[in-house]
Amino acid sequence: MGFVQLDTIQVVARAHHHILWSRNQNYREPMLDKLLRDERKVFEHFTHDASVIPMEFYPFWTRQFERLEKQTRRWGWHEALPNMNELKKRIQSEGPLSTKAFDTKITGQKKMWSRPPHKLALDYLWYSGELTTSHRENFTKFYGLAKSVIPHHFISQTVADKEQIAWLCRNALDRLAFASEGEIQRFWDAVDLSEVKKWSAKSSSSLMPVSVEGKDGIWRDVYAPIDIETRIENLSSTNNRLRIINPFDPAIRDRKRLKYLFGFDYTIEMFVPAKKRQWGYYVYPLLEGDRFIGRIEIKADRKSNALRILNLWSESNLKWSKSRTQRLNAELNRIARFIGISNVENFDSNTINLLYPK
Repeated sequence: MGFVQLDTIQVVARAHHHILWSRNQNYREPMLDKLLRDERKVFEHFTHDASVIPMEFYPFWTRQFERLEKQTRRWGWHEALPNMNELKKRIQSEGPLSTKAFDTKITGQKKMWSRPPHKLALDYLWYSGELTTSHRENFTKFYGLAKSVIPHHFISQTVADKEQIAWLCRNALDRLAFASEGEIQRFWDAVDLSEVKKWSAKSSSSLMPVSVEGKDGIWRDVYAPIDIETRIENLSSTNNRLRIINPFDPAIRDRKRLKYLFGFDYTIEMFVPAKKRQWGYYVYPLLEGDRFIGRIEIKADRKSNALRILNLWSESNLKWSKSRTQRLNAELNRIARFIGISNVENFDSNTINLLYPK
């Protein structure tokens, strides 16, 4: 995957845990913190959003620190921030600290995304790479000095900017298997489109131009690794297992790519006013084999120890068979075991309406 997006919302399970579990059913939530806090095998920073990234990628991430530091300067954060050297001195002397260790207050009108000055300063230093996430406690981030947290072997490496760009482009394409220059750029969101275009022009010997037909019948010219035919030959066949996919899963994050490849038009509506939502606050895509068959709204009611189905919508022209119902219930039971809930409200197509569209 390359990265796992972090998200605080826990309708069923937090996105990062759900995404990792969906790839490996043996995964459990404490494992990620162990990788971050104890083993230092991952670090946190921004791709398109806050994400967990393998530690061996750190030397190729320094340009992203520089890019985001310049970006935050354009936002004007630094003009009204507390003394950042004092913040760093406190962290150096006391060890990693969370925002709760500081007490500056928001001044002026409070808005949805307002943050106190110390939080802005900590995030500014985090974006620029001077601070990094040491660990989390109940999802609260603890900021540590990067030089004290990141293993010396990785933080001491120097990789030229040109090499970082090539690495980011090559590794994005490697994970996407085939992609346009825009899709390559959007994967990490750590390079500019112009940089991707220059890279592709200079890498013609290792790229294969191919055309891909989308579900809309339109052919698109994209790039693939030179060994794409071998990769296709070695692909294992998909089974018909039904999976509940997290809205922040890397497999569906590029909504434009998702729509033209699978014909699945998906939007997360948590920031859409309730009256304007077509589906719901937190709705999960349903993937059966290699086909998206609908979406489901479920919620973990931890007070009553129950996993509840709120809504389910089938894609058009799709019959909801008995076997499909059984596959959905099997996935609901798997998720319930993962989050430690014992009561599962199984789906019954006779009692719950299948709707499309809402």
